[in-house]
Amino acid sequence: MLATDRLVHEQQFHDAQAAERAGRFADLASLRFRDADYLDHESWIRSAFDMLGDVSGKRVLDYGCGHGMAGVVLARRGAVVTGIDVSKGYIEEARRRATANEVAAEFLQADAEMLPFPDHSFDAIWGSAILHHLDIQRAGREIKRLLKPGGTVVFCEPWRGNPVLDFARRYLPYPGKHRTADEQPLSVLDLEHLHGMFPSVKVHGYQFLGMGMRAIRRQAKANGWFDRMDRRIFRVCPGLENWSRYVVIRVQSE
Repeated sequence: MLATDRLVHEQQFHDAQAAERAGRFADLASLRFRDADYLDHESWIRSAFDMLGDVSGKRVLDYGCGHGMAGVVLARRGAVVTGIDVSKGYIEEARRRATANEVAAEFLQADAEMLPFPDHSFDAIWGSAILHHLDIQRAGREIKRLLKPGGTVVFCEPWRGNPVLDFARRYLPYPGKHRTADEQPLSVLDLEHLHGMFPSVKVHGYQFLGMGMRAIRRQAKANGWFDRMDRRIFRVCPGLENWSRYVVIRVQSE
């Protein structure tokens, strides 16, 4: 499939999502939120955010910003935030969310694999559930180009290491199963591409037992029993992180 076709499909899918959300967020009051509402909505988000370090005064790219909640939290922490997304609808929501929460952040519609910024524009890059929609090599080269020396990148991505989960993703219905035609969870090969581009790539798994919360239609909390058990299991047997539902990837530039 041509990259342009994939881009069009992704844009159409996420514009449709944004249009569906627009009715729920029609007024500015509905777009206001606390940092914890975003940081604790999944068990990996808060710890992943902490991997960015102190972002005060730094230029941070929210790569695939979607609804803009991450960008708002980054701005509250003092970052100079730029968010990009392929979806015009999501960019509109992100801009309204920044206004509703009284923070300064720039959001613009753009292709994540070919961005309109000069080399070394950003001290840090944040992305949540974005890489697995992209060509990892094209995206990796663009991220490397944009990152300043010594900069940090943190991505939170669905992982493909668990064959049982892979079967469920392909064939079984479950709550929150919304996928584009072209997206694929990240794989070992994708990590190899990143290792070939960056001197430091560290990966942490999340939700081994915790993914069961989705199967029984309950919301997994960051401090929930399943997540505490996962942390203990990974300390004893780190190899089981490969069977996680999600991974957090921290990349460091030279």
